[in-house]
Amino acid sequence: MIASTISPGAPHKRYLLWGNRYSGHAYKVRLALLLLGIEHEYRTVDVLQPREERDPAWQRVSPFGEVPVLETDSGALVRSNAILLHLGRVHHALGWERNPDGVAQWLSWEANRIGLSLANLRFLTLLTSNTRHEAIPWLRERLASDLATLDRHLSARSFLLDEQVSAADLACAAYLLYCDLPEVDLTSYPAVSAWLDRFAALPGWIDPGTAMRGDNPPDL
Repeated sequence: MIASTISPGAPHKRYLLWGNRYSGHAYKVRLALLLLGIEHEYRTVDVLQPREERDPAWQRVSPFGEVPVLETDSGALVRSNAILLHLGRVHHALGWERNPDGVAQWLSWEANRIGLSLANLRFLTLLTSNTRHEAIPWLRERLASDLATLDRHLSARSFLLDEQVSAADLACAAYLLYCDLPEVDLTSYPAVSAWLDRFAALPGWIDPGTAMRGDNPPDL
């Protein structure tokens, strides 16, 4: 579990996370809450249904029709990296207390790099079986470049910012931790492989297949 420095006088916060078992973006937030030891409720949404047929309670709090959504006492938050920044600020954790600029830079990189390449490649090949989609070669090339960038940065440190896990790591590792895309061969990226192993050794870590299933009935 990652220690957070929550003020003893801080008000209790209620968290309800909406996600989906296939969503690495939702897993980022779920994993952050688990590693911080923050009590929360988790509900799944069937993202393969037409948006207008999905859970009405989720529709009311999801302005973009996406997961994740984190409901709090003060309102709903959307977009995974924005939620990670919120959790870091509120709970003085996830690297925000050490290097907020570094966290923000990595989250921005992730949104336009591995969070784009791996997420879309995984969606096309696993969830649609559209293996001839014209974007796949470009996504594969971009993913290789993204993994090389991560491997280079991780060759000199345990995690992306320093020797402690941060929101930067959660964002960049989320989809890789699923380990469900056969064509992602990490043998050429030993620092990335070691980094993912360190995640599995963190107190409070739960693999995405378990963490994103939820306690309510299956979402698909």
